[in-house]
Amino acid sequence: MADATRTTKIYKANNGDDLVVASGGKITADGSQAANIADIGDSANGAQIATAVNAILAALEGVGITAAS
Repeated sequence: MADATRTTKIYKANNGDDLVVASGGKITADGSQAANIADIGDSANGAQIATAVNAILAALEGVGITAAS
């Protein structure tokens, strides 16, 4: 019998068409995780902003949330 007190943070919904990650759940690439993306301050220049945005995009692409092209 299933334990009714146990809740899963990551589960499939809509007959497996959706993967839901609830608060506290985590998606990790096989054997690795995206590197930390440093905070940028109010005085960040264009190159620093572009570097941060590109790192975010790479992390999203790495776990399949966005397409590479």
